[in-house]
Order: sequence, then structure tokens, then C-alpha cells
Amino acid sequence: MTDRRPDAVEPRPRVTVVGLGPAGPELWTQATRAAIFEHEHRYLRTSRHPSADVVGEAISLDRHYEEAQHFGQVYARVVDEVVAGAIRSGRVLYAVPGSPLVAEHTVELLLTDDRVDVDLLPALSFLDLAWVRLGVDPLAAGVRVVDAHRFSVDAAGERGPLLVAQADTAAVLADVVAAVHDPPKEPVVVLQRLGTDDESVAEVAWDEMPSLVRPDHLTSLWVPRLAAPVASELQGLVDLVALLRLSCPWDAEQTHASLRPHLLEEAHEVLEALDCFDAQTGRGSEALEEELGDLLFQVVFHARIAADDGRFDLADVARGIHDKLRHRHPHVFPSEQGRKAGAGLGSVDSATDVLANWDIIKKAEKGRESVLDGIPATLPALALAQKVVRRASSLDGAPELPAPKVAVPAQEREFGELLLGLAAVAKKAGIDAEEALRTAVARYSAEVRAHENTQGNARGSV
Repeated sequence: MTDRRPDAVEPRPRVTVVGLGPAGPELWTQATRAAIFEHEHRYLRTSRHPSADVVGEAISLDRHYEEAQHFGQVYARVVDEVVAGAIRSGRVLYAVPGSPLVAEHTVELLLTDDRVDVDLLPALSFLDLAWVRLGVDPLAAGVRVVDAHRFSVDAAGERGPLLVAQADTAAVLADVVAAVHDPPKEPVVVLQRLGTDDESVAEVAWDEMPSLVRPDHLTSLWVPRLAAPVASELQGLVDLVALLRLSCPWDAEQTHASLRPHLLEEAHEVLEALDCFDAQTGRGSEALEEELGDLLFQVVFHARIAADDGRFDLADVARGIHDKLRHRHPHVFPSEQGRKAGAGLGSVDSATDVLANWDIIKKAEKGRESVLDGIPATLPALALAQKVVRRASSLDGAPELPAPKVAVPAQEREFGELLLGLAAVAKKAGIDAEEALRTAVARYSAEVRAHENTQGNARGSV
């Protein structure tokens, strides 16, 4: 009778992966030591490791880094050689830096390779030493680990804390620094060769890293905090305002008109914060930041109301002011649009020239007939007067302003005291100084417009 028993299944070749830890063999596990001793055929992903020599006779795979054209090719060739060795010998040991599944792409490839079976032995990684040196609990702190080679992609939109691994060359480090447009104010902790005799843990300013740090294959960066992208923060505010409109009765019933007094109040509080701000010492920065936030909320709120009505949203507002600023700065943006806007404009050598051209461009783009068009009538009387006078001064033969009946002091302090004295005189006489000045501005504005009409008619008759 014929024996019909199925043939015994041949065991697949086996690869035992051990981690060499972050430093010397004193950090190895007993299982790692035993596995190295038991295997005759050994492979080292790289001999550039503090304990590589202790592994004993092993085939280094460093040459693939020199021969391959890119990292993807390196990893594939490393895996192919290890697998080929396992097929020939039945079993091999594959030793990698650190821990087998921490930043080890070759191990990931081995685990998906159906030509071999893979055993993984746990090991200490550089991360374990990093948390100890930093005094950080990664879970409590919410740390994200990113690869320095992919920093611009993996860290996009992240605020930190971040541990940036494998900052192994000057070029990689420079790319990391260049990827952050708003450098963090806190210093970065540069961790190098942790667990070795020449271990280094140093704080370095972000912009100084390329010049002060000599990176190697055992270099990592601790970044406590990055500034979030402006777009990310603004979107968070936009989403919050939208939620308030849906969930809060007060926010839901607001209109453009009902928010007018709040907008004015917040603008005045920004001005007050500016008055208290010291540019030399930075004192008052926090108050200014807060008040600007309150004012920004008003802008976002109005944009949300408009969006709810199907008219425009904050993106339209941002796009509009962006395009307007480009159009009104033809001396900065020499585009075709800028050249058109710049036709007939004077040269720009000073801030005064910029303002003069600004008014010309503004008048042309809005189709304004008078230099006084577009001045908000709701401005405080004194601010209104100054704006009208400045605009009128650009006209040839502008109407004369009322001559002061007193000597006008040249110093700001004395001039302020004169204005204060006039306010006191107005009070004594029972005159509303605000309304009196507003009325005088209205009379002068009418004279300016009449002058413009006369000049326009004269030009039209020529």
C-alpha cells in the first residue's frame, strides 16, 4: 500500500533581530547577549555603533549606504542580503542600533518578507535615555517623535513638544532649521551620543544650531515648543466663532449693527494698550497681545455673520486686503498690475512719497471724485480734522485754513496744553468742543469740494 502521508513542511529560514541599544554593551539585555553568542552567522546594519565591535565576527552592511543612490534602495539591499544569508545558513542574527522597531525601516521590511520568519528581541532605545536626560514623561507631555529627514513634512502644523531623531548630518540639521519660519524662543536641547563616554546634552538657540552643532548618527533634538502656523491658529478661532454662533444665545442674535459699540470699544482698548507699551523694554506686550486678540475676535465675528448671510467669509476678507496691499505698493511689487498702478505716480524715496502715491492709487481704484472721499465721518473730531487737512494739502490752490488767533507753539507738549486750554474755554462757554470742531471741519470740507469742482470744470472747458 502506498504511503499517502503529506510531506513534512520544511521550516523557513529564520532571522533573529537584536537591538544593540543606544551605547555600550552594558545596556544589552541577557537575551541579546545569548542570541549573539548562539548565532554563527551575524549581520550588522552598521558598524558605526559604540558596541559594534563587541558583536564579534559579523558582516557589516555599511557598503550599501555608499553604493545605493537613495535610502529606499539601501534598505531593500540590506534586507535582501540578510534574507539571502538566512536562506543559505538556515538562521542568521541581524543586529541593529537601538531597539529593533524604533526608527528601523529595514526591520519593518523584514517583518513583511514572506521568505523568512523573524524573531524580535526587545532592547533599550535612544528614546529611553533621552527621557531620563530630559526628565520628561513622554506620555504625560504628549511628545511626538519625528524623523529629522522628514521634519518639514512630519512636523508641519505641530507645536511640540517634539523629539527629532536622526539629525545625523549638517545638511539634515540645516533643513530642520530652515523648515521653521518662526523660530522658537526657548533653546533646543541637543542630545548626542547618549550613554557613551563622550555624551553631550546642551541647550542651543534654534538659529545657532547649524554653526554650533556637529551632528552625527547619534544626534537628536528636543524641541519643547514651536510656534503654530498662523493659518492653523486662525482656523481654530474661526471654528470657535462658528460654534459660538450655533450654541450661544447671545452670539447667535448679534448683527453687524449690534456689534458696532463693541468694535469701537475694543479699538480704543488697543490704543490704550499701545499708550502703555514700552518699545524699549517690551513692558506691556502681554496687554497689547490680549487687546489685539479681542479686536481680532470682532473682525472674525463680523466675517462669520456675513458668511451666515451668504455674503463673504474671513478668507474673502484676507484675500481682499492681501490683493489691495499688493496693488497699493507698486514700488514693492513690480508686477504687471503694479506697473499699471504705478502709472503717473511719483518716485518713492520716503514714507511721505508712499502716502502721496497711496492716495492717488486709492482715488483711482475707488473712482473717487474728491480727495476727501472715503474719510469716515464717525472719526473723532480731532482725528477727522487732521485727516481732512492732510488730504486737502495735496491739492493745488487748496482753500486756506482759518488762521489761529494765538501763537502756535512748536513743541508737542505746549501744543497739547493749548488744546487742553481750548477745551477748558469751551466748557466755560458752554460749547461742545467735539461738535464745534466737527462743524468747522464740515464747513472746510465743503470749501475743498467746491474748489475741486471749480478746478474740474475749468479743466473740462479747456
